[in-house]
Amino acid sequence: MIRVLLADDEAMIRAGVKAILGTDPDLTVVAEADNGRDAVDLAIAHRPDVALLDVRMPRLDGLAAAAEITRAAPEVAVAVLTTFGDDAYVARALDGGARGFLLKSGNPRELLAGVHAVAGGGAYLAPKVAARVLAALGTRPLSRSGAARAKTDLLTPREREVLALLGAGLSNARIATRLNLVEGTVKGHVSTILTRLDLANRVQAAVLAHEAGLVQP
Repeated sequence: MIRVLLADDEAMIRAGVKAILGTDPDLTVVAEADNGRDAVDLAIAHRPDVALLDVRMPRLDGLAAAAEITRAAPEVAVAVLTTFGDDAYVARALDGGARGFLLKSGNPRELLAGVHAVAGGGAYLAPKVAARVLAALGTRPLSRSGAARAKTDLLTPREREVLALLGAGLSNARIATRLNLVEGTVKGHVSTILTRLDLANRVQAAVLAHEAGLVQP
């Protein structure tokens, strides 16, 4: 069972997100907060698997809360809920240790997939957020996808398969299951991908996978 902390200052949004999470029998909301300060305190007290944080909250915004949770309870995976106009906050979310970027206006299946992904140690980007995350990372724009495809051409076919599944938000364990590999082999592929493509982390790799068109809708 994946235990989730849900923080949003709008009660109706919280209720809607909680209802979506409730459709998945493997997810349970163990605590709720309407401000960032309480979200941090509850994360430390309950140690959920995932902290799902709104960006804009009173007392402490979601990005500052993400950073505090990551420092105080690093085992808690943080995902942020954004609106399409929150581009300027993405860099701060990355710096704060967020591993998931989800749109409030997105498909409910993306929300469920994102929570599962970060809980399993992966990174998840809502498809419409990928280009914005790339820009926030300060990487050269790849919106035409040609440059991204050129970079991924440096990989072997197996490494591109791993990169595609990483971009879809799968953890190493789930990638191993999907490709009938042992988890250690997948870990080695991920390390090689990051090194060969000069990427800092799984979030950057996930962005590149989206830009290269490797991630299927």
